[in-house]
Amino acid sequence: MKNIFRIALLLLISPSLFSQSFKPVNKNASPEAKRLLSYLYSINGKHMLSGQHNMNEDMNRWSDTVKSITGKYPAVWGTDFIWDWKKDNGQAIVDECIKKNKEGYLITLMWHQGRPTDEPPFGWKESIQGKLTDAQWNELVTPGTALYKRWLAQIDVVAGYLKQLEEAHVPILWRPYHEMNGIWFWWGNRKGKEGIAKLWKMMYDRYVNHFHLNNLLWVWGANGPRDIPGDEAYPYKDFYPGNNYVDVLGSDVYHMDYEQKDYQELLDLAKGKIIALTECGELPNDLILNAQPKWAWFLVWADWVSTHNSKEQVKTVYNREQTLTHDEVVLPAH
Repeated sequence: MKNIFRIALLLLISPSLFSQSFKPVNKNASPEAKRLLSYLYSINGKHMLSGQHNMNEDMNRWSDTVKSITGKYPAVWGTDFIWDWKKDNGQAIVDECIKKNKEGYLITLMWHQGRPTDEPPFGWKESIQGKLTDAQWNELVTPGTALYKRWLAQIDVVAGYLKQLEEAHVPILWRPYHEMNGIWFWWGNRKGKEGIAKLWKMMYDRYVNHFHLNNLLWVWGANGPRDIPGDEAYPYKDFYPGNNYVDVLGSDVYHMDYEQKDYQELLDLAKGKIIALTECGELPNDLILNAQPKWAWFLVWADWVSTHNSKEQVKTVYNREQTLTHDEVVLPAH
């Protein structure tokens, strides 16, 4: 039987008592962010947090679906800052995050950012999955240019919402520029020091050193490598900004593509840092999870929990001894 009270007690203990290899990369991280990262290290290799992504126009639908299937809510709640900027859901996301934090959920936020060359509303294929030329990319990552300033204006809008959460003492597992090793987003497949690694560091600097967003844990969520022609995702290492800018390394895995070599590659890159299934379509089975025990959490993508997983599979994963659900984790708000 899972020891619920032991888990709850661990979360109330001072982070300094945990044995962990890394502190938050932001040396000024809030007490809440420190406590959250310490907790992730305390369960590392022993437990895996259940998680569910919800669309921001209906922020409980798919978590409610999990509850209807398993009788329990996921421990991790997530949503996306994507919007058309004419129908702004940003404040609704902030309000829901504050509510979820008070209810004891761990919160992860991401952002399908519109291409900086475009004006809102940002179309999915036209903008988010659009492309930048090499010249445009170089302008983007060069401070002071027109395109850099457009990008800055975009990320500052989201920073304003994240600042509200910082002021409300809400720690966030922040996952920008996800699946950057894939070819399908405008920020994707930009290798090397002048690629996505530089853009990541630029956002990190703006959010940490300018806005002082000390409530963020920085989650680098790549895609599981694959060589499908026209749908490639390349090795993790070519897109990694370095351990000084990342608290958690993750992988987005769909179509049961839980390759052991990719899992090991991520572990090698992490060098002892936390790794997570930052998105997944089909839940991994027992055979996979027994071979890959280091995933700190999984986050099923929205409707995939019911469209690509049987009820039995969802129940099986949620009923594993190692899986923690919302009622088994008590994360204090302060």
